Amino acid sequence: MPRRKPNSGKKKKEKQQLKRAIKRGDLPPPEPTKKPPRKRRPLGIGPTGNIVGRQSSDAAIVSARKLQSASIKIPHRFLEDTKTIASTVPLSRPIAYDVALFQDFSVDVLAAGLHALSCPKRPKWRFDMSKIEVEHNEEGVFEKWLAHADQLVEEWQKGKEPETPNPGDAEYQHGPLLHAPPSPTYFERNLEVWRQLWRVTEISQIILVLLDSRCPLLHFPPSLVDYLASHKVILVLTKADITGPVRVAAWMKYFSTRYPDLRIVQVESYTEKETTAVHQGRRKYEPHIPDTFRQRLVEAIKEVHSEMLQPPENVANNAERLKTWVPPVKREIDWNGVLNAGGGQVGSAVGGAAVPDTKHIDETDDKNSDGNKEPEVLTVGLIGQPNVGKSSLLNALFGAQRVRASKTPGKTKHFQTLFWTHDVRLVDCPGLVMPSYVPMEMQVLSGIMPVSKISAIPACINYVSRLIPLERCYKLNHPTSFEPVIEDKRTWREGMQPPKPKPVQWTAMDVLTAYANAKGWMTAMAGRPDVHRAGNAIIRALAESRLPWAFWPSDTTLDMVSKDTTEGDTGIWIPGHISEGEEGSDENEEREETESNDESELSSDEEGKEDDLPRAATSIGRFSALQITDGEAEEEEEEEEEEEEEEEEEEEEEEEEEE
Repeated sequence: MPRRKPNSGKKKKEKQQLKRAIKRGDLPPPEPTKKPPRKRRPLGIGPTGNIVGRQSSDAAIVSARKLQSASIKIPHRFLEDTKTIASTVPLSRPIAYDVALFQDFSVDVLAAGLHALSCPKRPKWRFDMSKIEVEHNEEGVFEKWLAHADQLVEEWQKGKEPETPNPGDAEYQHGPLLHAPPSPTYFERNLEVWRQLWRVTEISQIILVLLDSRCPLLHFPPSLVDYLASHKVILVLTKADITGPVRVAAWMKYFSTRYPDLRIVQVESYTEKETTAVHQGRRKYEPHIPDTFRQRLVEAIKEVHSEMLQPPENVANNAERLKTWVPPVKREIDWNGVLNAGGGQVGSAVGGAAVPDTKHIDETDDKNSDGNKEPEVLTVGLIGQPNVGKSSLLNALFGAQRVRASKTPGKTKHFQTLFWTHDVRLVDCPGLVMPSYVPMEMQVLSGIMPVSKISAIPACINYVSRLIPLERCYKLNHPTSFEPVIEDKRTWREGMQPPKPKPVQWTAMDVLTAYANAKGWMTAMAGRPDVHRAGNAIIRALAESRLPWAFWPSDTTLDMVSKDTTEGDTGIWIPGHISEGEEGSDENEEREETESNDESELSSDEEGKEDDLPRAATSIGRFSALQITDGEAEEEEEEEEEEEEEEEEEEEEEEEEEE
């Protein structure tokens, strides 16, 4: 960093007086100075033969932005109405047991007569078509699908709008705010991300659909069921250690009844590291899958593989076709080697961990496309929505950190191909949100949306507070408990009693305020409780399972729910240990998400807030300039910061000129 130039107090005062005179209008503003163009580093060729310099970095940025999921845009009216509801409408306590039963949103949609949403399918193509023709067809089909999906979602939202009360009713003054406005829903709107799914499903012979066991039905919507109807699918319930064996067994029974042709297994991907005298403090975890879960997963893949080796009925009944028939998968596979795979060669990537060797994959697929040659490897694809644990499962199977796994949903941007053994390869697909009629608040609770892209914090906390008693989980004190108690000194006659104190009623905003007070989080200028930061922390704790929760299937009896719960009034909360010492990681995750996203993207609510902010007056009176106020002190601090930035820029320009 260049050395700062000394600046005298007299010169600093002159600059401040000049700026204030320009603000008052006494002096004309100075002409803007043109900064000299910065010198760009010359392009060069690195040791691998690739171009090193700005051109290569720009290409990487453009490639990353193509795979960036578009953020959801929420109307400003929705934000204001939900904020008012979170501040005024009290939460129902105690929470009923039936709240813990997950209700399938698709059932209500079909009852309302709406059409089901679908996933976009890749249009048919031929080998003699050019790349431009194929991409043009894909773009046209995707635009039509997106317009149709938006129309269906709009009809779904209109059906959820509450009826406007009659002005003559007594409840008219509270009517518009007692009912929450229809929540939007989010699904993937980027064609480049859908192309990743198309490619993975094309090259995969067996597909593992990963479902978060806390709410697995949400991650297997009807749109995904229809899309994978012609594929060999195995359902994998992840995070079984968080949900618990009783709930996982109930969900496995539910899926076995609903989808009898599919195999269901459960897995765990992490285990806690042993704490030693050297490593103390926060608990740390490492990739690991128990042997029983590994064996069940390999056995399920083996059973599906054996089914694919059997010829279909139309081929088995024809002797001539049976002679030339070749199975779509490799015949001989060392399953003992797959079960006991380990060592440095396990998890080796094709062309790198992040960029697979698409040329090798294309050649393999082209050779196998004619159906006359047996495939060289068995390809198993992993697909699912964000934050279900696809990358974590890969690391657990390999026993080492082979792919990047993060708490931020959607960390994987490009499909990755890694070899489990020389016979089996795994393809990790980026997580994308499937189209479904699920409200945004439920999507936020399940953790499929990054917290940095969530602007409706009060609406989400209000939704969560009706499912989980957050005030009990964190042992919060109501904000009114800090108010001084006024002693009643009146004398009451016989037969008369003083009024009893009203019971404390919580609202979602009270929960945020109490949590911010407990953490000591205050806003910088006004010193109010930072409810936005408190909401972010609570949502992160729910998404990362630091506050454990899980739903029950809809066919579960209330007696079973009450027996499994040791405490009453818990909703979907699983009472137990709550990780409180990891709040510091929130800032790191926010910084990581901010760096990965495009800085130029702003959510619609932030833009609306900036437009609604009042503009400060630029002119002041003759004698008011002599008054010393807090605002002027703040103005001086801002001017000092601007001067420091200008000085640093001048020093950088001088250094560039000298070079």
